[in-house]
Amino acid sequence: MSALPHFPLAAVVGADELKLALCLAAIDPAIGGVLIEGPRGMAKSTLARGVADLLDGGRFVTLPLGASEERIVGTLDLDAALGEGRVQFSPGVLAHAHGGVLYVDEVNLLPDHLVDLLLDVAASGVNLIERDGLSHSHPARFVLIGTMNPEEGELRPQLLDRFGLKVQLEGTPAPTERAEIVRRRLAFDADPQAFLIQWQGAQQALQQRCVDARQRLASIALDDVALNDIAQRCHAAGVDGLRADLVWLRAARAHAAWRGANAIEAQDIDAVEHFALAHRRRHTPPQPSTPPQSSSSQSEAPANTSNGEGQWGELPAQNVAMGERRQLTGWPKKP
Repeated sequence: MSALPHFPLAAVVGADELKLALCLAAIDPAIGGVLIEGPRGMAKSTLARGVADLLDGGRFVTLPLGASEERIVGTLDLDAALGEGRVQFSPGVLAHAHGGVLYVDEVNLLPDHLVDLLLDVAASGVNLIERDGLSHSHPARFVLIGTMNPEEGELRPQLLDRFGLKVQLEGTPAPTERAEIVRRRLAFDADPQAFLIQWQGAQQALQQRCVDARQRLASIALDDVALNDIAQRCHAAGVDGLRADLVWLRAARAHAAWRGANAIEAQDIDAVEHFALAHRRRHTPPQPSTPPQSSSSQSEAPANTSNGEGQWGELPAQNVAMGERRQLTGWPKKP
């Protein structure tokens, strides 16, 4: 865990879609974490560190490069068990991440069994260690944030599916945004405390919004109307399995809490669709054949296709450019 101050999430330029996905995961860690896909230099680690400040513990733990399974889950001292009749546990990375953020850079380069282990614990919130007939368990609830550069290898579909949300970063910021990003970074590096004071109001507003959303979350029903809508859309998108339905429903509820609402509405379902389906959409359902057009109508545009969207299952995975600025209600602006 780093003792250095984090660059405040409220001060990050652009990337509003990614910030929203990260806030939703902070509101409800049961969503299953966030996978960020994109090239280097897109501020992925800066954004991930900023999420820690939205949690009560404020803890940020990075998975060490080349970490062994024992270092991740912790170890049991067999000598103490045999000689003293007690189980002595040495905590690992998962224990240290409890209550905070576990950041896994280049998760696609990890061995599959370690990725599987991390996702298991992130989903259950419990780390269980068993060695030679001895066992020990401890709570391990954290927001899992993984990053990957697809040019360096892909994750197997089975592992991709187990990440709750996915955001794909693509493109580069516009010149004005690039300049503002550099300007804020230089100001933070030159005097972190002065920069934090400058952004204190916006950051506290963001923190309070997440606190309020977490308190409101349990009172928002996972209702059948929302579930039926989501199930129909997942079916139309050709999604394998049922994890997408559950993640989408949880994310929609977190979005409703983020808005300050008391129930899931259509806008909440729409807002998180691309996060839930970007890595799960497999195929499009077969379309009914259309009768051949007469020669007199060959040049006419097909009806209802001028917007290029078609059915739900035909929507491609949406890319999120760092320069894209979708307006989020109540998002803090520069003081």
